[in-house]
Amino acid sequence: MRIRDVGLAIGELPTGKHNAITDVPGVWVGQATVISDEPTVRTGVTVVVPREDRIWRDYAFCGWHSFNGNGEMTGLPWVEESGMLGSAVGITNTHQVGLVRDSFVRYSVEQGHTDGFILPVVAETYDGWLSDIDAFALTEQHVRQALADAGPGPVTEGNVGGGTGMICHEFKGGIGTSSRRIDTEGRSYTVGVLVQSNYGLRSELRVGGAPVGRLIGYEEVASPFAEPVEGSIITIVATDAPLLPVQCRRLAQRTVVGLSRVGGTGRNGSGDISLAFATGNPLPAAGEGLRDLRMIPNESLNPFFTAVADATEEAILNALAAAETMTGQRGRTAHALPLDRVAGILGRLPW
Repeated sequence: MRIRDVGLAIGELPTGKHNAITDVPGVWVGQATVISDEPTVRTGVTVVVPREDRIWRDYAFCGWHSFNGNGEMTGLPWVEESGMLGSAVGITNTHQVGLVRDSFVRYSVEQGHTDGFILPVVAETYDGWLSDIDAFALTEQHVRQALADAGPGPVTEGNVGGGTGMICHEFKGGIGTSSRRIDTEGRSYTVGVLVQSNYGLRSELRVGGAPVGRLIGYEEVASPFAEPVEGSIITIVATDAPLLPVQCRRLAQRTVVGLSRVGGTGRNGSGDISLAFATGNPLPAAGEGLRDLRMIPNESLNPFFTAVADATEEAILNALAAAETMTGQRGRTAHALPLDRVAGILGRLPW
């Protein structure tokens, strides 16, 4: 299920074919999921691979934004310094960021993608409520599996990959994605967003503007927590438009608009970090000489800002809609968002 299955379409811009980040040409997604009961593990890894896995040698301009920084995304000092992304992007659980990062390095070396060094980008959210995060169940083989699985087309959402054990607004959360198409400067471009959603209080959840979290009480759907806790969200933005690093950073900032519409407030314990990359300019990793670059004028960026905000909002809601009830360690259960109730609430709104 996706949020449009209950009749809610976010914004006015059209989506891409799959309404996913993979609608951006050349952007692939791969995932590996790890579930076991001894020990109780509910975890995994999700990878976003630009340029059909040529990103290791053909970089992309990139920018990032931290709404609240209680989280991790590796490689950001070099992203900030160079304005370029030179690896796939990994998302996993908090305690295995290093494992995924090192697996990326080994993969790039074995594939002959680097003659020097590489600083991969890997991010995390905490799944230790449902999963034994100290079991270190994710292995390099799982990372290789996700990279091998990466490809175009529809993206599986909810309890999958890095989102397997995640909780969002006290309902089951996880991976979600969405896309928008834009016509500007005589050309068509696509903006895609993928989130790993693991944040938020029940009382703050809004769907299509409706206070769904307050209308679905704990007596109707129990919380996995004895008392509210704080989590995180990682947001990846991709576009095929020719944007420069500072423009990518501006797109990353606009993910907060979509997050806030759903109910994210950047709480003190939350790691709300966004990364945006643009593949509209070729950037060979090797070689000297001048580069001819193109850019969308800043005056034409407004549709991109709208696209990022709308796609981020819908990606989060898709994660909630797709996620299924999951029981993890210590008997904690994260219940799925009841879509029939959501549909009923939305049906009563005075559109």
